[in-house]
Amino acid sequence: MVLGSIFNAGVSIEYYIVLSTILFVIGAIGVMVRRNAIILLMCIELMLNAVNLLMVAFSTYFGKADGQIFVFFIMVVAAAEATVGLSILVMAYRNIRTTDVGLFNKLKG
Repeated sequence: MVLGSIFNAGVSIEYYIVLSTILFVIGAIGVMVRRNAIILLMCIELMLNAVNLLMVAFSTYFGKADGQIFVFFIMVVAAAEATVGLSILVMAYRNIRTTDVGLFNKLKG
């Protein structure tokens, strides 16, 4: 286990909790503040990766592989989500020539 050796080297789980919290807060602020759809997707991915980091850290800390396996499936779903989100964004950009989420109400039939 790679992370197991990191924990034994003196890095405690509190550092992972703090780093994950900082990443999640940056992503959450980005989702609330920004209007660009591409930035929104990146912030959502940042929040998802913060949760994945914390899950792997706790999984390694407690010596169970369940969290790491769960993270693998989360990353597969996140890749599919990014693909679908970007394809929807490309189609919306073709119609209204902007990525501003405030103007997406023009897509109503």
